[in-house]
Amino acid sequence: MPVRTARRGAIVGALVVIVIACVATVFGRFLPVLGGPVCGIVLGLLAGVVVPRLRSSRLSAGYDFCAKQVLQASVVLLGTGLSLRQVAKVGASSLPVMLASLVVALGGATLIGRRLGVGRDVRTLIGVGTGICGASAIAASTAVMRPKKADAAYALGTIFVFNVIGVLTFPAIGHLLGMTGESFGLWAGTAINDTSSVVAAAYGFGDGAGDHAIVVKLTRSLMIIPITMVLAYLTARRSAAAASSAGSVAGGRSPVRIPLSQVVPWFLVGFVVAAAVNSGGLVPSSWHPALSSIATFGITLALTAIGLSMRPSELRRTGVRPLLLGAILSVLVASTSLGVQALTGSL
Repeated sequence: MPVRTARRGAIVGALVVIVIACVATVFGRFLPVLGGPVCGIVLGLLAGVVVPRLRSSRLSAGYDFCAKQVLQASVVLLGTGLSLRQVAKVGASSLPVMLASLVVALGGATLIGRRLGVGRDVRTLIGVGTGICGASAIAASTAVMRPKKADAAYALGTIFVFNVIGVLTFPAIGHLLGMTGESFGLWAGTAINDTSSVVAAAYGFGDGAGDHAIVVKLTRSLMIIPITMVLAYLTARRSAAAASSAGSVAGGRSPVRIPLSQVVPWFLVGFVVAAAVNSGGLVPSSWHPALSSIATFGITLALTAIGLSMRPSELRRTGVRPLLLGAILSVLVASTSLGVQALTGSL
């Protein structure tokens, strides 16, 4: 394919993504529980089914750019919404709940997912999304793991389903248990995934739960950093081992070397720097809504591109077991959060 033709195809592909992502953003504003990113991946998939020409290989370079580079830049922007000073104010009392919930989510995803026969990448993404912060954590993990597009889509869909269930059921359960605003904020912030869903559930509960839940959620979001680094290392190690094995088969010796850039991706460094800059007061608070909107739109672009590149047959092959895994993990994380709160006297 001539260079000029390939470049034109990439530009057209990126424009297609932008148009669909804009529509998804509008839908997301009318359906805040769903959100722009989830609408993006659904509309992208539907557009590819209705208009098969959108799956042309000529457009794939534009899709790949949005699904990779734009996604990574959006993760950096997410860091501007974090304040290390706010995180410090949460105090040590909430850390046992967050850490226990994270361990249960990741450990449960590995053990239970394996028993259910869920693929490695799907169960990892569901575990990360359930344990940290939903779509944002899945987006960051996708950037380093490079899973199949269908795996990322299924994980996002699973997280979305249980976000909605959490928003609808948590306030009623909290009132039934006689929880205070602070204890409910801690529960919602550690057991519901996406920030928008945490806010919806906490403010729906009332009694000042919303403000506390947001700070807990910010603290929980910081776990993106170590978890993504571990996933980057494991992915790089598997790739290096595969290359070494191929070299051995060919009769050569290929020692396993893992570049530092693969263990600590540039966008993760950018995420930390952005959070530090914001914590130092160098990002005006009046900029936060705009930066958050840009980051969310960037993730919507990336997920729209993933949706356009997918095939419905890939989702059908995944089956219903990931949904079962998501249900089990959601119940385990919610129960663990309540249990640790009861043990530490914060319930």
